[in-house]
Amino acid sequence: MPKELDFQNLRLCLDNYSPEFLYIRLVGSMGGTVKINARLEDRTLDFKKDESGLYMIVDSDEVFHFPLKEYHKGFSLAYERIEPTEDGIGRMVMLSHGIDPYDSNLPEPRKSTLRIILDDHLMEIDFQGRINIKFHSWWEKPHWKYWTIDKPGNIQEAILKQQIEYGQEDS
Repeated sequence: MPKELDFQNLRLCLDNYSPEFLYIRLVGSMGGTVKINARLEDRTLDFKKDESGLYMIVDSDEVFHFPLKEYHKGFSLAYERIEPTEDGIGRMVMLSHGIDPYDSNLPEPRKSTLRIILDDHLMEIDFQGRINIKFHSWWEKPHWKYWTIDKPGNIQEAILKQQIEYGQEDS
């Protein structure tokens, strides 16, 4: 997703979808130390961004501060899709680039994970079900697209499906 829309996308997610989990840890050679591992059932997740950085807030309490000194890329969104198997366990569906995320042959996502690396920390927020996305722009044609968050049930979902089917987002 485009970095310049990060906090707008985060706001859309928190205002329109059900966050279930917040996870923040150090990355790479920093040791992977877990800083936040919070279940969010019956709790409220929010954020505040000002000149001193990004504050993650759970139930009105600031739980983590990112100063935003190391902030290179925007959020990404991953879907957890499980394809039924005969043994009843299921198999995770892994998609490569260029695949239509609204392909009707794919199982519906059980969970959506919004993730980003800020200030040498990985932050992941899990949401129940599918977070809708819509086409934003091309990063690299013909397979790499930028997406943005869309509201649940938005007409954009239907338009996106049509654009992807007919290649109309090229124009």
